[in-house]
Amino acid sequence: MPDALSSMPEPGSAADVVRTWNARADRYLRLFRDELDGKPFDREMLRAFAGRVGEGGRVYDAGCGPCGHVTELLAVRGLDVLGIDLSPRCVALARQEKPGCRFAVMDQRDIAEERLDGLVSYYSLHDQPKRDLATTLTSWAAVLRPGGQLLIVAKEGSGDEVINDPLGGDLRVYWAEFTAYELRTAAGDAGFRVDDCTVREAYDDEIPTRRIHLAATRGAA
Repeated sequence: MPDALSSMPEPGSAADVVRTWNARADRYLRLFRDELDGKPFDREMLRAFAGRVGEGGRVYDAGCGPCGHVTELLAVRGLDVLGIDLSPRCVALARQEKPGCRFAVMDQRDIAEERLDGLVSYYSLHDQPKRDLATTLTSWAAVLRPGGQLLIVAKEGSGDEVINDPLGGDLRVYWAEFTAYELRTAAGDAGFRVDDCTVREAYDDEIPTRRIHLAATRGAA
């Protein structure tokens, strides 16, 4: 019979993301339910993204988490948006929090839909190894129409390993960080034109790590 360690999913795998987020979703919701209220820069970046996509545009909020706040903000701006997350618990909580929005259990690395007008990744890349970045961005390019819009928000750094959960408790989670150069390069290699890449300082109530906001446009097929 395998021991507990040998039966654990591979760190950073889809199964591992489900395991860790099912376990931490309720705590995350309590901590970050209203986080966008105190982040004017983030709100403006999301509104600008919605403006570039245009009213009625079909968009995925990849890795929407349990709060559903990014999905809701985009929906209020007139987008046809679906929040997706690998964790069934995150999706269940998001549906309770934002009953007027749509959510589904789906792997952001294996999206079946085609010809979306836009995709937002709001801190959704941190749960997977950095070696998967190129594959993930290529898969996003495949589902976005030419001219489709991409917005990535990520924490700056060099981390790429299993760590103690930054939210507290005894959970171990996969944690990857990125540089602006890494994100710009991966986006360009995947067929995106990088339109803007802004790095902002952390707000006073955030973990003291700079945030990268990358806006890009899907190139011609």
